[in-house]
Amino acid sequence: MRTLAHIGIPVKQKPAKSLYLEGSRLYITDPADTKNNIEFLYFEPECPMPEIVKESTHIAYMVDDIKAELEGAKVLIPPFEPLPNVVAAFIEEDGIPIELMQTK
Repeated sequence: MRTLAHIGIPVKQKPAKSLYLEGSRLYITDPADTKNNIEFLYFEPECPMPEIVKESTHIAYMVDDIKAELEGAKVLIPPFEPLPNVVAAFIEEDGIPIELMQTK
């Protein structure tokens, strides 16, 4: 089952209050800091993520079993650990990136 976690929106300037994910070359904000549960993302030029993720708004869902969700999916970014105790992956559905997240 999927539960909406946040909406991720790429931005052109680094947000003032953001967390740097060194391995991804990416700055993110905490969705809980906004009324609408929005995560703002600033990608450094050297960010290795696919262009569709860097250029498109994404929808993020919490899932119970990320491995099951990835079966048969068009995987853009395989599972990785962006934050302690969180596994995430990106897939493409309906032409947009979808982030799947699972707590350990």
